[in-house]
Amino acid sequence: MVINFNNVPGTREEMLALQEKGLVWTVKHAYENCDFYRKKLDDAGVSPGDIKSLDDISKLPFTEKQDLREAYPFGLMSVPERDIIRIHASSGTTGKKTVAYYTRQDLDDWMEMMARCWHFAGITPEDRVQITVGYGLWTAGVGFQLGIERLGAMAIPVGPGGNELQMEMLIDLGATAICCTSSYALLLAEEVNKQGVQDKIKLRVGVIGSERWGKKMRARIEELLNIETFDIIGMTETYGPGTGIDCHVHEGIHYWSDYLIFEIIDPVTGIEVPPGEEGEMVVTTMRKEGMPLIRYRTRDITRQIIEECPCGSPFFRIDRILGRTDDMFKFRGVLVYPGQIDQMISEMEGLNCEYQVILKRDQGRDSMLLRVECTQDFCGDRSELAEEFLRMTKAKVGVSPQVEIVDCQCLPRTERKAKRVFDERDI
Repeated sequence: MVINFNNVPGTREEMLALQEKGLVWTVKHAYENCDFYRKKLDDAGVSPGDIKSLDDISKLPFTEKQDLREAYPFGLMSVPERDIIRIHASSGTTGKKTVAYYTRQDLDDWMEMMARCWHFAGITPEDRVQITVGYGLWTAGVGFQLGIERLGAMAIPVGPGGNELQMEMLIDLGATAICCTSSYALLLAEEVNKQGVQDKIKLRVGVIGSERWGKKMRARIEELLNIETFDIIGMTETYGPGTGIDCHVHEGIHYWSDYLIFEIIDPVTGIEVPPGEEGEMVVTTMRKEGMPLIRYRTRDITRQIIEECPCGSPFFRIDRILGRTDDMFKFRGVLVYPGQIDQMISEMEGLNCEYQVILKRDQGRDSMLLRVECTQDFCGDRSELAEEFLRMTKAKVGVSPQVEIVDCQCLPRTERKAKRVFDERDI
């Protein structure tokens, strides 16, 4: 195992001092080597010499997703092209793809962060890890594999193959860990249960990310596969997967605060919110050479956790991702995050983890249909369960949808990210 935590700051004060040093370096590096950031800072009236401490970070302008699209393909490159040895890109579902460029040091840093994630999940060189996510321009597959190989475990790069192939590899190759989206983890777990092959697989760990997933989905995946799951975060703009993961305590996400600075801001005002309050996560890289990021607005909603984790890790924490500012929808004047629905489902007996929200408009009036699966063993009155969930939704979210309780495993499953909100209104 080549992971070395010896140089990681041991106290919060030492970590903050390292972040201050990294912020100063990043701003100077970006200003001197990237036309995009030089112009952005000049337009904001900020020079590298103005950034002397972490408190000065608020002087810096935000970097938006649209900035990255407009800089396509090489506008954010901050080293000579000969130093770039890898290119990745986002899926590009809206507008141009987001292209990321990596120096050899960037790849080594990313590999280290991913290896840390596997280490936090309890993976050792004795494990066999089945990778079910995509390869290619997307960072996911190769990112997971980088960390597995750095750690010294065995990588099984199946990629996004169908259920039959995944099941065959799980059984024949004896994978002890798997990485996938939460939607696919649920699909696979239900397939294992359906086929009754739990005794033929050796899984003990699932590293799951790429989309928000609630407590009830987590519990169902763990129950059906008899594994412990770990919530991993990351995005193409900040290396890829592996910028943080939860530990065995499962009380928030540890992010690699010796590589990244996280802020939580009010998504409307752009002002940092007090510790513990929910807001939008903003990321600044501390040592990324090929494509540094300064105050990048991720659109992810979470909160900082200041208290020390019982696991004793020195790395800072955020809460699990509640949702995204661009996932939220407005219903009759109320802003609703899908994560709020996840949370309510997790608090009610008789409900399974999957749901759908269908929004329509008829003669100028909005309607919301909320379909929620019941559990396999639920034998009560569905109308009473629907009424109870409606009361909870009115009390906690402030909206009154029509609630329909449907059969377990009735709603669609997917190998990719699940779509749960269907807005059919002509807005």
